[in-house]
Amino acid sequence: MAQKRKLRVLMSILRDKVSVIKATVSLRRSAASSVRLSVLRATAASASGPAPPPEDRLAAVLFLGRGSLLTARCCVAALVDRLQGAADAAVALRCLVALHGVLTQGTFLLRDQLSFFPGSGGRNYLNLSRFRDDSDPEAWELSSWARWYAEFLEQTLIASRRVGFYLCGGTPRPGSTGDRDEKVSASSASELLIELDVLSSVLERVVEAPKHSEQLRTNDLVHEVVRLVREDYGATRSEISPRLARLGERLDGMSSSELAELAGVLTRLDGCKDRLISLFGNRKNNDGLWDTVAELKTKAAAEEERRQGWRLVKKETKVDAAELARLIGRFTESGKLYAVPAAAGRSGAGFGGLDLVPVTVPTVG
Repeated sequence: MAQKRKLRVLMSILRDKVSVIKATVSLRRSAASSVRLSVLRATAASASGPAPPPEDRLAAVLFLGRGSLLTARCCVAALVDRLQGAADAAVALRCLVALHGVLTQGTFLLRDQLSFFPGSGGRNYLNLSRFRDDSDPEAWELSSWARWYAEFLEQTLIASRRVGFYLCGGTPRPGSTGDRDEKVSASSASELLIELDVLSSVLERVVEAPKHSEQLRTNDLVHEVVRLVREDYGATRSEISPRLARLGERLDGMSSSELAELAGVLTRLDGCKDRLISLFGNRKNNDGLWDTVAELKTKAAAEEERRQGWRLVKKETKVDAAELARLIGRFTESGKLYAVPAAAGRSGAGFGGLDLVPVTVPTVG
């Protein structure tokens, strides 16, 4: 098995070497071929086993984003083409790490080009649902990591487009915290719920991470993937907390459907709690998010119970009013006898000082 793995790695290295040579000696050398050469060098298989892209090679790829729009477009296209054409699980993971690097460290041009790829209506270049490398047990396990990592990056891009900036640990937030709080305060409850929905989906992707086997506990490539995801997880949490806090202040003004939607989001977040703590311990759990989730669940349930009580009272009041109207109708028919006080000078007449006289009462319409 070990010999088979070594042969697989050697074949992958040879294929990459051939591709690099072709790009280098091409008679029709162009800017696009130079970009592909940089991408090949950053994502090529390593003889030392699965490892992250070398820092200098990754920096060379990111530097391409400082050029023209065409260069940036070629760079992202080369990365996703390399990803889609990868047969080696380690190479696929290297491509995903490089794409993640574009999001965390790349220029606006690079990130902007990448954000178009998981769009609706076209081919999803981060869809690795069918990716399998069955050359050996380790490659098979790395394949599951590649599929999960691609799904995580895709969901992060979707959430980034929704909230209006890139949710990446290495990307500075535009503006100050005060600007962020002002934006959240100015958003409607429905807008905040939509944003919470996509942000919660990011956390749900995180908790779907494959479990480490003993074989991968010392794998540097997997460790790098986990480190990058952990940074994005922290950035996502920092966007969830203020939105929950703001909705907590607006509970009495939210519609019943919005309350139900909030309850669903809180349930999803609560379902992620144990797995996230087991993955990252308390390193990213010191912002009080889980306390906020629990407190808001209690408040939302209490608000819904209060509204249910009012709905029940209104229903009973409506029934009582209808019954009263029915009874009044029975006794307001014309020609009925009613007891009225006796006229002056006629005390003692009738029964108990009252005269029984016919009184015509209009029927209540």
